[in-house]
Amino acid sequence: MTESRAAGRLRVLPRVLASRLSPRRKPAQPKRVLIAHHLLLGDVVMLAPLLAKLRERYPQADVAMTVRRALVPLFATRPYGVRAIAYDPRDSSTVDRLFDEKPFDLGLIPGDNRYSWLAAAAGARWIVAFAGDRPAYKSWPVDEEIPYPDRPAAWSDMAASLVAGPAPSPFRGGDWPAPPFAPFERPSARYVVFHVGAGSPLRLWRPERWRTLADHFQERGYLVAWSAGPGEERLVEEIDPQRRHLSYAGKLDLAQVWQLLSNSALLVSLDTGIAHLAKLAAVPSVVLFGPGSSVLFGRGEFWRDAPYREITIPDFPCRDQRTLFKRRIEWVRRCQRSTDECAEPRCMQAIGTEPVLAAAAGLLG
Repeated sequence: MTESRAAGRLRVLPRVLASRLSPRRKPAQPKRVLIAHHLLLGDVVMLAPLLAKLRERYPQADVAMTVRRALVPLFATRPYGVRAIAYDPRDSSTVDRLFDEKPFDLGLIPGDNRYSWLAAAAGARWIVAFAGDRPAYKSWPVDEEIPYPDRPAAWSDMAASLVAGPAPSPFRGGDWPAPPFAPFERPSARYVVFHVGAGSPLRLWRPERWRTLADHFQERGYLVAWSAGPGEERLVEEIDPQRRHLSYAGKLDLAQVWQLLSNSALLVSLDTGIAHLAKLAAVPSVVLFGPGSSVLFGRGEFWRDAPYREITIPDFPCRDQRTLFKRRIEWVRRCQRSTDECAEPRCMQAIGTEPVLAAAAGLLG
């Protein structure tokens, strides 16, 4: 059943008030942990260090995480022993499913602190979130606020700091087992994948540069497979109007995309969720960062050994916004402007094919 967000909040409020009236104490060894959020694909993948750290610190704990329904299949193999609970704030059945859970000893809020209310309503006895979210009412149920670091770090590593203790062991291929997938027709010979879609037009790369890459790899005996999400098929049509290469745009679900990536020789991608999925699939990847921050959203420490190369123009003048999840962080440099605020993505136009090809050559040996 679909309902408004306001109706969902009315169901949450009395449960939160009841839960906050009882005494609360930080658990030394939580047996049940809830990670509450409504993040997109890339951010969910970047929570892997947090999941790894929880499993290392509390090996017997039952760890559950709210995720968008479309992302639930990525957790079919129970990576780090984590259970995915489908959650949609507009679907009352998913709220009921969460409320049917037994109370949690610990609730962790990696993004927007409004989900501390959801964790409290689900019975989390102690809630930890990052400090500084605004407006302040979003953090009212939070028991413990963790400051963001005062020096540059990857957000994936920052998320793990919600749990005290040393950083988790670096990621190794296979730590997040591939989910089961429906069969699909794969390329018949060795191939490279170019993911050309992104969440904003300001992250797109010029079509002629994609064509240059395609020609380069075709000349070296590779098949080229275009990738893009549902509704982004037109991007491939613009890049490859003659349909010289394979296109999987809008044709695969996430589990199938994982397989497409894991069997490829290389991925070249824009800064989007698929670039993060590639970290789990352990595929050699070259990722183009224009408006986004390669520091915040690159390898960091957890993926430091990944075959992954960030391509960006350092200190680009208009990559100057300093917020992350609505918190101001002085060292952050990124751009979240809309097309109304930015006429053309000069930061993406400044990235030529040469550094991309050089990074690809380094990964392919």
